[in-house]
Amino acid sequence: MLTFLLKRVAMTIPTFIALIALAFFAIRMVPGDPVEVRVGERGISPERLAEFRHQLGLDQPVIVQFGHYIWQLLHGNFGTSIVTQRPVLSEFFTLFPATFELSVAAMIFAVGIGIPLGILAALQRGKVPDYLATTLAVFGNSMPIFWWGILLILVVSLKLNLTPVGGRIDDISYFFDPDSSTNFMLWDSFWSGQDGAFQSALSHLILPAIVLGTIPLAVITRITRSAMLEVLNEDYVRTARAKGLSPARVIGLHALRNAMIPIITVIGLMIGSLFAGAVQTETVFSWPGVGKWLIDSFSRRDYPALQGGILIIAIMVTFINLGVDLLYGVINPRIRHGR
Repeated sequence: MLTFLLKRVAMTIPTFIALIALAFFAIRMVPGDPVEVRVGERGISPERLAEFRHQLGLDQPVIVQFGHYIWQLLHGNFGTSIVTQRPVLSEFFTLFPATFELSVAAMIFAVGIGIPLGILAALQRGKVPDYLATTLAVFGNSMPIFWWGILLILVVSLKLNLTPVGGRIDDISYFFDPDSSTNFMLWDSFWSGQDGAFQSALSHLILPAIVLGTIPLAVITRITRSAMLEVLNEDYVRTARAKGLSPARVIGLHALRNAMIPIITVIGLMIGSLFAGAVQTETVFSWPGVGKWLIDSFSRRDYPALQGGILIIAIMVTFINLGVDLLYGVINPRIRHGR
């Protein structure tokens, strides 16, 4: 198992190097000047403008800037935001709980419905449940996130008045002590002791989680159906049925466990797509998380915030994929032995 782990870790090193270079150089290809963002539209002398450029290191060649950036990263410094003058790492982890809470809720929604729906479709192949599940999967996978979010806001929030339009909680009604707040709104509201706080936070989370989780739900449903159909035709499943085992035991212990590898694969990949989808979802629902922060940083050409935020997310996704690889070895020992 240790050899398997070391091989997977070694494979992530080139990925990190490529991600750092991509995050740095791609952002600088976007038109716009971060110095103009910092000084605004006020009239400013060329000398003062040159001073700002020197302070930001933008008067140096790009390759020199990249070298300085690598040196900072080696010392654990992800830079300082041009706009807020706060460390990027501090800003990211201040906002990350909101994105993490939304992503977990979306994945619970996707996995909790997608896997049972995929199993049902496989067991009822060629029947009405199968057609309904397949139609839902195609519909969900082709749904643009921003359009789906706006549609749900118009119908569920404005027309039916069932959920709030945006935000994380009714800010006017509730207050949390900044010293004890974790920025995980469900946790903070639950332990605050304020009547209705948890219900308010939960109601704000429902629509964004559904919107963000729709595409993963569709993909997980299709993969689960395909994996189960393949496994249900295996000899060991027929043998288990011939022994008189209950359908629940045959499906849960023998079929589903062996079908989990492709399902876990797609769940791991979907975690990365959740961060990408969170950018649109958080913008539509005014959700104060990392995704909205990155959009705001892009519009302000805040190089350090953008490249730092993208890099941190990429590192997280890489480690999640590493964890998925290790989980393969736990589920199927033949994988970690290279078979």
